[in-house]
Amino acid sequence: MALRLSKTLLRSNQHVRLLSTDRMQSVENYEAVLDKFAQIRACAVLRTATSEACPKAMQAAIDGGFEICEFTLTTPNCLDHLADFRKKYDGKVMIGCGTILTIADAEAAMDAGSEFIITPVMLPDVIQWCKERNIVCVPGCQTPTELVSAYRHGAPLQKLFPGVAGGPMWVKAVSSALPFLSINPTSGVDLDNAADFLKNGAASVGLVAPLFDQAAIAAGDFDKIAQNAAKVMANVRTAGPYQRKK
Repeated sequence: MALRLSKTLLRSNQHVRLLSTDRMQSVENYEAVLDKFAQIRACAVLRTATSEACPKAMQAAIDGGFEICEFTLTTPNCLDHLADFRKKYDGKVMIGCGTILTIADAEAAMDAGSEFIITPVMLPDVIQWCKERNIVCVPGCQTPTELVSAYRHGAPLQKLFPGVAGGPMWVKAVSSALPFLSINPTSGVDLDNAADFLKNGAASVGLVAPLFDQAAIAAGDFDKIAQNAAKVMANVRTAGPYQRKK
């Protein structure tokens, strides 16, 4: 009886371990994602009001030079579009998912093919879930305290959101005082100041409204999005690659 019980418990524990490592990524994949962020240093962050506009806008950003793209869950049919772009550009353009608020959101994003996870606020449970699975999680933070907390919970990049007074100089001050952080501003970054953030301590930046001009999208002027992308990526390249924090 005791032996049968022990075997049952063993099988149960094995099942728990299997469940705890679902959607596991390799260490090599984890490192490759961070290397891509360090090399490219800019991510196109897309929100559109309609499902129809989403793939057209993101395609324009890629045509303009972006190699890291984030689809956000606030966009209708976000995960369908994410899956389509992941299949189309696998190995060429890195595709991630943002506005993740729960572990269930993160699971759905990974099932759709997301290569990294972005949250709008600091969510320790999501960070930990990602850390256990070698998934790069970039959580939203607004203060130095939140940035450090995200780092201590296991986030290798920390998203600065929303923008703060001082912009690049704020990033410079915080990076100087807390040099172990790898800050990713995604608000307050525009087509002209992206390199300023990078040259003053930011690891990478996210481009949202300045890249994806909503008036241009509404008018179907996706050439404007491609032009915005080309302009900001030329700006970003002047900063050179980022030296990753180990």
